[in-house]
Amino acid sequence: MVTLDNIKVAHIRISPFIHRTPIQTCKSLNKLTGAKLYFKCDNFQKAGSFKIRGATNTVLQLSPEELMRGVITTSSGNHGAALALAATRQGANVQVIMPHNSSQIKVQNVERYGGKIIYCEPNHESRESTLIQMVEKTSAIVVHPYNDERIVAGQGTAAKELLEDISALDAIISPVSGGGLLSGTLLAAKGMNPNIKVYGAEPIEADDAYRSLQERKIVPNKTVDTIADGLRAQIGTITFPIIQELVDEIIPVSEEAIIDSMRMIWERLKIMVEPSSSIVLGALLGKKGLFNNKKVGLILSGGNVDLDNIPW
Repeated sequence: MVTLDNIKVAHIRISPFIHRTPIQTCKSLNKLTGAKLYFKCDNFQKAGSFKIRGATNTVLQLSPEELMRGVITTSSGNHGAALALAATRQGANVQVIMPHNSSQIKVQNVERYGGKIIYCEPNHESRESTLIQMVEKTSAIVVHPYNDERIVAGQGTAAKELLEDISALDAIISPVSGGGLLSGTLLAAKGMNPNIKVYGAEPIEADDAYRSLQERKIVPNKTVDTIADGLRAQIGTITFPIIQELVDEIIPVSEEAIIDSMRMIWERLKIMVEPSSSIVLGALLGKKGLFNNKKVGLILSGGNVDLDNIPW
């Protein structure tokens, strides 16, 4: 299992290649929620999301021979763009398997950073079968979006930075999809402060992590019909046991709450976040009593928004 020491080493490794992102506060949101909120703004991160952390940590541990073979992944966009940026820096070719209905801004980001896109159907089975076919054809090295201990360690650096900057937090809320960010957040936060509470925020329309905890085993998504396009993945076999052991609660969030929270962050914080980020505020607003008079860190995971399709 990944440890806090692994996260510390990862942070040293990747620091020259990422931003140490700022923390924003907002008095009006504090008043609205009854809590003191600290937004960790990885929407300002290189390639526009936290994904550069795990991608960079993984790529920097590949051998020269592996880099020569190139890397490949599946992604709804943010991991693909991050991997393209991290791997092309090291001279590697990058292939990204993406659903054909992916956000145009995320498609453009992958291409901007040098990734070659291979389109698939918008479901888990198509993504995985296309990946297998392409690996057989090209012998490229798979860099999984979340089900990899190197990815988990890299993603945990966001919470590490947050707690280094704001040490007295009572709780952290992280988005959850495949579980790389939440599991890394759990390992970093609980390792640095065993008393801190850590919550996952998940769309009701893609709630496999929530239901998997209830069933005490991994169960598939029944639907991925959510505006939070970065949160449609299936929980991972590496990430789920970490979440199962350490998470305090996963909070399901409605589509309406995700959109309302996204607009609220744009209007009050004056920053651009995508729905997969705003879900953390939606989770908090849905359970205000849980966070009353608490100091709460919220991880804003990304800011790659299709400006031609804003949901209001």
